[in-house]
Amino acid sequence: MIRAPMSGRSPPLRKTAEHFRASIRVARRDAQVLGAARGSTAPQGPFPSPESLGVSTAALESIAACESGGDPTAVSADGTYGGKYQFDYETWSSVGGSGDPGAAPEGEQDYRAALLYSRTGPAAWPVCG
Repeated sequence: MIRAPMSGRSPPLRKTAEHFRASIRVARRDAQVLGAARGSTAPQGPFPSPESLGVSTAALESIAACESGGDPTAVSADGTYGGKYQFDYETWSSVGGSGDPGAAPEGEQDYRAALLYSRTGPAAWPVCG
């Protein structure tokens, strides 16, 4: 049996599509605002490069290779650490990250690792720093 949509309400799929399009518009606007504030767009997406924070990419690549083999989706065996730089949730949050660090785009992980490195140097990674 086919049911007609309830009057006054959008069909569920139309509403989902409208929310998706609105989310895309917001994401594009946010990326443009961030790019304009920086003066350019970085190759890693909307996040500034590590060099813009005075941190060499080579230093971060060395840490990432040691911590996760450079895998941005890596998760420690006990689930405590995630991402390319094996952030724990507290440290990830302290540099402005939200959610699971291993689910964040690689450019964001690089940027947030550069923020942490600019604050503490390699000491934040006691084994690999």
